[in-house]
Amino acid sequence: MNSNIKPGTSQGPSFGGGGRGLSVRRAVREDCPTLLAMVRELAEFERAPHEVTVTLEHFTESGFGPQPVWWAFVAEENGTIQGFALYYIRFSTWKGQRLYLEDIYIRPEKRGQGIGTQLFDALVQEMHERHLHGMVWQALEWNTAALDFYRKYNARFDTEWVNCSIEG
Repeated sequence: MNSNIKPGTSQGPSFGGGGRGLSVRRAVREDCPTLLAMVRELAEFERAPHEVTVTLEHFTESGFGPQPVWWAFVAEENGTIQGFALYYIRFSTWKGQRLYLEDIYIRPEKRGQGIGTQLFDALVQEMHERHLHGMVWQALEWNTAALDFYRKYNARFDTEWVNCSIEG
């Protein structure tokens, strides 16, 4: 990827997936309906479908409006999005700017085919090219497939911090 390509634009290279017709590219505005549908699939998998309350309009403007707050990579096979990784930049007072992986999702029938690895590798490359000071994310403790995947990257697991939130 070229670091002078603005995240969220359709410019820039895609990452080939060999002869299977799979490529990883930056998400574009037109991907938003599919991305939001996949967010809902993820929420079903995570046993919390009622938690997805964002509208398509808000989702789209938040990623492609005048001041985007999220960016994403999509894994596309023969013109169909099979997975995505959505991220934003957060600031740590201890570490500086870091890439925060909000969601990575691969359609169930496409898991185990290397799509997650291609998406995760694109995130790592993005982190390096933007000179960010690391990447952070959360995983559910019962999602052993995800935890095993992250172990391949020598991810550090923190059991000390408790997640907190307030609904607006």
